[in-house]
Amino acid sequence: MKDNINAEWVQKKTDPLLLKAQLILSAYSKSTGAQVCVMDRNYLSIPEIFDQVNTERNTCLYCMKHKLNLGVCKNKDFLFHPCREMHIDAMKNALLSGGSYVYNCELGFNFWTSPIYSNRGFAGALIGGGFLCNDVQETVEKMLHMGDGSESKEDLLKRLSPFPQVDSRHIESLAELLLICAEFLSRSSGDYYETIKRKFLQQKEISVKLEKMKEKYPPGSSPPPYPLEMEKTLLEAVRRGRITEAINIHNELFGYLLYFYANEFETIRFRTIELAVLLSRMENSSNGFFGMTQQFLKTLEEAETTDELMDSLYLMIRHLAEQASSFQGIRHYSALKRAEQYILRNFSRKLSLKEIAAASGLSAPYFSTVFRNEMGENLSVYLNRLRVEKASRLLIETNLPLGEISSLCGFEDQSWFSKIFKSFCGINPGKYRLNKKRPVPAVPESEMSDNYKTLAGVS
Repeated sequence: MKDNINAEWVQKKTDPLLLKAQLILSAYSKSTGAQVCVMDRNYLSIPEIFDQVNTERNTCLYCMKHKLNLGVCKNKDFLFHPCREMHIDAMKNALLSGGSYVYNCELGFNFWTSPIYSNRGFAGALIGGGFLCNDVQETVEKMLHMGDGSESKEDLLKRLSPFPQVDSRHIESLAELLLICAEFLSRSSGDYYETIKRKFLQQKEISVKLEKMKEKYPPGSSPPPYPLEMEKTLLEAVRRGRITEAINIHNELFGYLLYFYANEFETIRFRTIELAVLLSRMENSSNGFFGMTQQFLKTLEEAETTDELMDSLYLMIRHLAEQASSFQGIRHYSALKRAEQYILRNFSRKLSLKEIAAASGLSAPYFSTVFRNEMGENLSVYLNRLRVEKASRLLIETNLPLGEISSLCGFEDQSWFSKIFKSFCGINPGKYRLNKKRPVPAVPESEMSDNYKTLAGVS
């Protein structure tokens, strides 16, 4: 059936980008043996390649002739192609996923397609073909049936001789190479491909979450409370640079919102912005975080669809987690290592945040934040825990007076030593020694945080 196309919709002049695509595909065809076609944004082959596609090697003409009794005299005649919808659906699938799409026609011919973009968006598509996925005899039988024997078996075998049968890996490689050509042609459109692929994968992942929601909460069920704990876990994952975990939690949260608030866009927007504000408050003065988070918040405020909200929050989470991951992996690790060495050399005397931060190479306020985030406790708690561990060993392994142990372990006086020791061990130092308790588990001295080393990817 002819498409409902009016004169304004059909391009009067071919996009120069598509003419460039024609030149590139000519080289692609010569090097791979594939047949190629350049389609415009209306899914019609560009007129400049009409002579190249209007040949016997174009088996689509066979279908037109024997299914519809039509010949091709001009480019617009392809609008009547009986497989036109199949090709359009394939191009739309490639457009949706931001990649290549491989498909077969009913006669057993392979095709593959990739979209190309200009600054205006979708500009057209590239299509490759020229190989069989069936045994040639099988395709001949189908063509004989379609043509009612109008061509002999020998003639059809001769017609099909340029179409070798290849395996799926060969076709996938040709499709990947065509995609590289399409991405090269689309360079002026920035990250168009990455954007589409990202959105496609997001929707795919969240669809899985929605299915799980439906299983757990059938339609009509009362919604569970909003998962505030999940938000806290997300913030921690972002702060720690755990990118995969953070994205998975993002998908879980959006699955919840889309399922229980499907028709309440403003509620979803409110929850999204609220979470984005929490993310923006994560203290990190480096790498332009503030300006970037303000941009994300503005995008969320201007979003008009749930897809836009979902993608903007996803980008914000990924950006912050990636920055945290890369920053921790280099500067934080070395800074904490320097602080660790300084503390272990000097814990037996009074230490201030300022001097430990100076040893690490960071400012005092920022070091305090880094230490709390990466160690899971404040510096003062860590110091007291380290000193109590050292003191517990001296209490069990020596006969030194309590006052001397207190001094050796950096406590200001014996009274303070007893108070801190009891807060960690439950009894005062004297009773601890009399009861011959086991020494308090050692605070790791080889690394400030064993877990941190893993997170930072440092061996």
